[in-house]
Amino acid sequence: MKRRKFITVAATGLAAGSLAAPAVAQAPGAVRWRLTTSWPKSLDTMYGSNEAFAKRVSDLTDGKFEIRIFAAGEIVPGLQVLDAVQNGTVEAGNTLTSFFIGKRPAYSFDAGLAFGMNSRQQNAWMYAAGGLEMVREVFKKDNLLLFPAGNVGVQMGGFYRKEIKTVEDLKGLKFRIGGIGGTILQKLGVIPQQIAPGDIYPALERGTIDAAEFVGPHDDEKLGLHKIAKFYYTPGWWEGSAQDSTLVNLTAWETLPPQFKSAFEVAALEQNLMMIARYDALNPIALKRLIAQGVQVKQFPRAVMDACYKATQETYDELSAQDEDFRRIYTAWRQFLAESNQWFRVAEFVLDSYRFAAKPL
Repeated sequence: MKRRKFITVAATGLAAGSLAAPAVAQAPGAVRWRLTTSWPKSLDTMYGSNEAFAKRVSDLTDGKFEIRIFAAGEIVPGLQVLDAVQNGTVEAGNTLTSFFIGKRPAYSFDAGLAFGMNSRQQNAWMYAAGGLEMVREVFKKDNLLLFPAGNVGVQMGGFYRKEIKTVEDLKGLKFRIGGIGGTILQKLGVIPQQIAPGDIYPALERGTIDAAEFVGPHDDEKLGLHKIAKFYYTPGWWEGSAQDSTLVNLTAWETLPPQFKSAFEVAALEQNLMMIARYDALNPIALKRLIAQGVQVKQFPRAVMDACYKATQETYDELSAQDEDFRRIYTAWRQFLAESNQWFRVAEFVLDSYRFAAKPL
């Protein structure tokens, strides 16, 4: 009897163990990734957003999915992030993909086009009007998967040593500007220079460039550009919505368990919301500090804006004729922009125009 009881108990224990085992076996193992960025650590909004992203992923996976964040230059220079992700040097990278339009002009639809959408319109197009799917098709050709992971909103037009009063003042100007904005300004005689954020200050200080744009007051102050050039222009028409994106090596992505993929997507979406919130809170304060230090805020003259707008239209026509991906996405993008503008003009613009002109409450 005792022997039979022992066998029964043992069998029951084995059965219980066999039922519990699959739950343990199916639990995903620990994953360790590296994510390199185009940003120096001093840029607490952009670089800091990646730290918050990594923490969120870890929290959502009970610490089993760890993503280490690296500043520009720690693994690769800031302007080599896309290549590093594509060739598998790292699993992921955070950057402004307009840095890389020399590879594929259609990358520019991810970061945002000149005289294009604001941040709300960009989100609407990407998440609800098919934009993300179209853009991802382009990145997939390079074994990359794209995740919107932040937005800086409308940028400033940069710091200049001399005033820009006419279109003629742009001729011969050595200007730090990346992406499609530089391509457009070349038509007006500007000499664009694509320089990583951490290298902008020394280039301006040495006189290698005459002017420089980056993002807006909070980041520009941290880079110290106001210490050299005092004329601060608005708006940064080349990026009415500068979307910050995280690129993932597609081969690495496909090895992740579903839980980890979901955590990654949720954390990226969260930062896409939080980054623009931080900038909208921090930029007004930083602009006041800059003005107190002698910075002169100026608007580009209407004639300069008109010339830039005309050059932009010409550039889009040329790129559409040269590149099938650009033409295909531009057709859909332009239609959405026109329809979205009609709505924003009816409600948002009318109220904002009144509020900004009215006496403060």
